[in-house]
Amino acid sequence: MTLGTLALILLGIFVLLVVWIVVMYNRLVSYKNIFKNSFSQIDVQLNRRYDLIPNIVEAAKAYLSHERETLDAVISARNAAASAMKAAKADPSNAQAMQSLLTAESALGGAMLNFNALTEAYPELKANETIAQLQEELTSTENRIAFARQRYNDDVMNYNTQRQLFPDVLIANMFNFGEAVYFELSNPEQAKPIRISL
Repeated sequence: MTLGTLALILLGIFVLLVVWIVVMYNRLVSYKNIFKNSFSQIDVQLNRRYDLIPNIVEAAKAYLSHERETLDAVISARNAAASAMKAAKADPSNAQAMQSLLTAESALGGAMLNFNALTEAYPELKANETIAQLQEELTSTENRIAFARQRYNDDVMNYNTQRQLFPDVLIANMFNFGEAVYFELSNPEQAKPIRISL
């Protein structure tokens, strides 16, 4: 074997190695972009919910003026969740930002459950047409959030699985493709649509 042949063989091996790395890297980027796109669907629905909550609280104020603490807790939790969403939206692959969002969403879910329990005691509030319409919109939005969350979690599972498979795990570690965080609420009751019984 001549020196020229050996050089061509080594060059061929090097080119195949580079192509192999590029293919795996691009595959990981593709999976990462898919779960980030799924997160953007959650973002749309959560922002819709964040816009509806102040309207419901405002409509309920006339009936619940003496329950100011509960109303303030809902708005405070909503604002914290909206703020956490902005940070998570900037980079859904940031585990710390996602964990902050999940914590804020759990707090908002708890505040809304308290609000819902409180409204059950006021028949005139439940009968209010504006409240009923806003609640119907909120229920519809909660259902959309549940579907978007399921899609996102499926895409996160696919990404996490791909980054753990050999040989992709080598590239994932080399290029810092970190594990994505599932969008799971700590209280399963909060994953259900929040609805005022009418």
